[in-house]
Amino acid sequence: MPLPPSDQNPLSNLEEWDEFLESKYVGSTGRNHEDYRNFDEPDRDSVREFYRLNHTYQTYDFVQQKKADFNSLDRREMTVFEAIDYLDTLVDDSDPDIDLSQREHLLQTSEAIRADGHEDWFVLTGLVHDLGKILCLFGEPQWAVVGDTFPVGCAFSEKIVYPEYFAGNPDVLDDRLNSRLGVYEAGCGLRNIDLSWGHDEYLYQVVKDRLPDPALYMIRYHSFYSWHHEHAYEFLLDDLDREMLAWILKFNQYDLYSKCSVRPDWEQLRSYYTPLIEKYLPGILRF
Repeated sequence: MPLPPSDQNPLSNLEEWDEFLESKYVGSTGRNHEDYRNFDEPDRDSVREFYRLNHTYQTYDFVQQKKADFNSLDRREMTVFEAIDYLDTLVDDSDPDIDLSQREHLLQTSEAIRADGHEDWFVLTGLVHDLGKILCLFGEPQWAVVGDTFPVGCAFSEKIVYPEYFAGNPDVLDDRLNSRLGVYEAGCGLRNIDLSWGHDEYLYQVVKDRLPDPALYMIRYHSFYSWHHEHAYEFLLDDLDREMLAWILKFNQYDLYSKCSVRPDWEQLRSYYTPLIEKYLPGILRF
């Protein structure tokens, strides 16, 4: 879907992103941006164990099986509101920063975007970007739902968080899958590679025909930190990926740095979000 007319521009580079963090979120949350994504000393013990499981079992074959299992979208029909209400019961074990429910995290993200006067589709993206975590509703373990994503089918980068845990992944011993390119070609584009299975790709499949292209990139790749934050896997990118990176950086400043202990009041905010959901994602979604 093409991007609606706008006078808003994505961030052009990482320096602009860092300036934004210093001027806005450090002041509003009382935390330095270095305090976020602190995987060396995470606030919760579950984080390391989560990534040990994630890196051990997210194999190329595992991802192919999950795509076959879930991309038919025949598990359940739900409205956006029903999916958001479900997420009120879920705390993300991979998140080293905070232990609010996922619904509260979604509202913090979308409200931060709205406060800066961005377009309504961008605000909605903040609200729904993690709805794919309803995979947990179908009995999926969190290591197959949340956390940073990374390519499978080629060598695992040292820039992925906790790379040492890939020692237990059988793909590292498979000559088809453990080279720099693996099963891919240089410059093939991210849409032609498989990332570790989780909520990003799942929600993309649910909404791919209903939101603007930058929103879809935000949803599909917002957890691919080793690319958009650490510059790994750039040899796989095509021109569209390089163009859309700026939008992902713009989104991630809100997704990550809006996290704080303030709990948004969903009942007070529903009146704003109801017509917004009806505009872009009305009725029933197939999951």
